[in-house]
Amino acid sequence: MHNPSVLPLCLAASLNFKIHCILSRRNILKRRRLKEAVDVKLSRVAQGCLPTVKSYWSKILLHINYMQITCKPKSCSLFYLDINECETIQQACQGEMKCFNHYGGYLCLPRSASVITAPEPSSQSEPSVPVESNEAFNPCPVGYRAQGDTCVDIDECELDMHDCQPSQECINTVGTYTCQCPDGYSKIGIECVDIDECRYRYCQHRCVNVPGSFSCECEPGFQLAGNNRSCVDVNECEMGAPCQQRCYNSYGTFLCRCDQGYDLGPDGFSCNDIDECSYSSFLCQFQCVNEPGRFSCVCPEGYELLGTRLCQDVNECETGTHQCGTGQVCVNIHGGHQCVNSNRCQDPFVQVSENRCICPVVKPECRDLPFSIVHRYMSITSERSVPSDIFQIQATSVYPGAYNSFRIRFGDENDEFYIRQINNISAMLVLARAVTGPKEYVLDLEMVSVSPLINYQTSSVLRLSVYVGPHAF
Repeated sequence: MHNPSVLPLCLAASLNFKIHCILSRRNILKRRRLKEAVDVKLSRVAQGCLPTVKSYWSKILLHINYMQITCKPKSCSLFYLDINECETIQQACQGEMKCFNHYGGYLCLPRSASVITAPEPSSQSEPSVPVESNEAFNPCPVGYRAQGDTCVDIDECELDMHDCQPSQECINTVGTYTCQCPDGYSKIGIECVDIDECRYRYCQHRCVNVPGSFSCECEPGFQLAGNNRSCVDVNECEMGAPCQQRCYNSYGTFLCRCDQGYDLGPDGFSCNDIDECSYSSFLCQFQCVNEPGRFSCVCPEGYELLGTRLCQDVNECETGTHQCGTGQVCVNIHGGHQCVNSNRCQDPFVQVSENRCICPVVKPECRDLPFSIVHRYMSITSERSVPSDIFQIQATSVYPGAYNSFRIRFGDENDEFYIRQINNISAMLVLARAVTGPKEYVLDLEMVSVSPLINYQTSSVLRLSVYVGPHAF
């Protein structure tokens, strides 16, 4: 084995040159190219020297990694220039792939790929820093430096002796270093290419890829769960859904509903009152009144509501709400009342009991008049169906062998009533035509009794006041 100390003498005597190193982070040669350059130079300078000179000198020169070497026997320099294959090669990438140039080659990546591009190397040469020819040699392997009798690791990251891209992180290792891409990127060649995480279906609903990462989004009606990937239903009803009245949550959405008496509007949120009264005229017996969300029935004066729809007459005579005075009698009729005199007997009739008058036979003027008149009152509704039985006449005194007949003596000038005899002692007053109130009829219903056995004829009258109410109820 030859002494390495003779190496500089041999090289100096052969070519008499110096080595200059330019420390630059921008113009760094790749390790493989640097070794080729050193090997080429050594093949020229090692001729005529000891056989082991080249191998020793190669180890020494390879310690000067990642530096630009300039040899100056005649001011000659050695440089490597990158070729842009994306411009010089036609259709370098096929189909939907896009060409990305990088130092010493090119990449074919999808057009959607995101690439962190390294800055272009400077085209201008930088001033060299001379190193004296008597500088001590480093006998340690690449990535190490001599420290006493041992070799210690060189931290290329701390000394900026690396070729990592600005977007990459330099991690020192024993004897060398590695360039690591940020999270979300994968290293292809010397470039960091974005990883499309959405290809792996990490998200339950929608995935949005962004440079170096991704995010998950949910469909309307859902929100991200705590793991930022799954989607859970949102209860819109608890978060202020725009329902006017009722809100029902469902999976991924919600429904608006209205209270009874309202319809859901075209917008699906508002509630519009239903006018129930406009749907039918039979909802109420008298009048329908629409109210927000409902309806109510009202009755005319003199009536009160029976249940929710019907109207019934108020009996003012029983409730004491009439205005009848002394000597008058309250007669209840449909929708009101009448105050009549207690004594309605007119001369030559005299009152013998309540509502009954007689004409004494001793009075000559009573000869052609009925023997008795009985006052009765009744009320019927308007628009009553016809023919309709409305009042039954019944004889109170019957003579043996007598024949009784019934007729309307007075008050039916328009033939709106007639008498239908039932038997010898009773008859029925029938309404022949529909009548509309308010209106009052006073009918004298006469019963004539004839007795052929005793040659006797007499008559009695039932004076019936018929009040027709203003309504059909």
